[in-house]
Amino acid sequence: MNDESDDGAKIGFSAVWAIAVGGMVGGGIFSTLGVVISHAGKWAALSFLIGGLIAYATGHSLAALTVEADEPGGIYSFLRDAGFKGVAKVSAYVLLLGYVLTCAVYAYTFGAYVGNVLGGPGWLPPAMASAAIVAMTALNLRGAGQATGVEIAIVVTKLAILAGLAALGLSQFDAAKLEITAQPGLLGIVIGAASVFMAYEGFELLAYDYDEMEDRKALMGRIMPWAIGSAALIYVLVALAVPMLTGTKAVIEDGEIALANAGQAALGTPGLIAVTVAAALSTVSAINATLFSSARLAREVARNNDLPSRFAKRNDEGAPWLAVLLIAAMSLTLAVLGGLSGLVSAASLVFLVVFCALNALAFQEGIGKRWITLPGALGSFAALVLLALDLSGIL
Repeated sequence: MNDESDDGAKIGFSAVWAIAVGGMVGGGIFSTLGVVISHAGKWAALSFLIGGLIAYATGHSLAALTVEADEPGGIYSFLRDAGFKGVAKVSAYVLLLGYVLTCAVYAYTFGAYVGNVLGGPGWLPPAMASAAIVAMTALNLRGAGQATGVEIAIVVTKLAILAGLAALGLSQFDAAKLEITAQPGLLGIVIGAASVFMAYEGFELLAYDYDEMEDRKALMGRIMPWAIGSAALIYVLVALAVPMLTGTKAVIEDGEIALANAGQAALGTPGLIAVTVAAALSTVSAINATLFSSARLAREVARNNDLPSRFAKRNDEGAPWLAVLLIAAMSLTLAVLGGLSGLVSAASLVFLVVFCALNALAFQEGIGKRWITLPGALGSFAALVLLALDLSGIL
């Protein structure tokens, strides 16, 4: 899937880590904290931890399957190679839908944070969301791809800002501030974990960049604990810290701008601006990376005749232009029309399907450590069922 990549320079540990962490934190914690707390209450950090454990198992399965195949791919390629061509085709459609939803969430979040700091009329946030998608679409159509040096700088910057926010909040830690009026039970914690899976989406992008890695087998085999562990750690710390600064009720009510308000509560206008900068950098880089990888997934699927052949065609800059445009257009529409909670839950549901399939395939094929792949399959399936029941109104 990376036939247009540079055959010279290879990306090392730092760049691979940045791509994975950037994909996960690229809007995840900025978008999902209020949604998770509304489900899990004072146990939101535990929901993030449970989600991280299932994500780690899935990352293990993905890495093992990629190393076994020794070629770039993902769930679509793995299923095709295993002889499940019909299921592979469905998985590609599901994954592309997931990428559309996550792009929409990232754009929605970008618009909310930038619109909040600028003030102005109600049309400004959706206009900013649209502008972010249009700008990243133009970048992708020019074949710019992922600039690893820039990605490392963006990831380090946003993690530093989030770590600073977490430190300020935890310095005022008071467990009573985590309480909400109606405390959820174990079911609420698990539904909170299920609803957060969109925040862990992103590490699977590494499967598309496998050919570009230095010592790819060794690096792919050891990167997942570091990348997913980094994301999970910052999520848990922020989930504990932000309610200390604004109160848990405010986090739920503030929704997509909860972290900006926490930054303002901690440091005034400089804090507001710092968190907004982190959110803007995170979401824009995540839109770019998601468009880049999802368009190339669509091209790969088209090459195998599971999408119309026109999706495999590239422009003069080497970009699969139709795939980029269609994914961007669908994402823009959802970003403007969709609500944050619905988009986050829908994206989490889609990626739980993908995570479950990855773990189940690795377990069935005996690839990777079964004591990791089996709990991953069972955990992601249980979370999928519970989230689906919750969204349907049964729970």
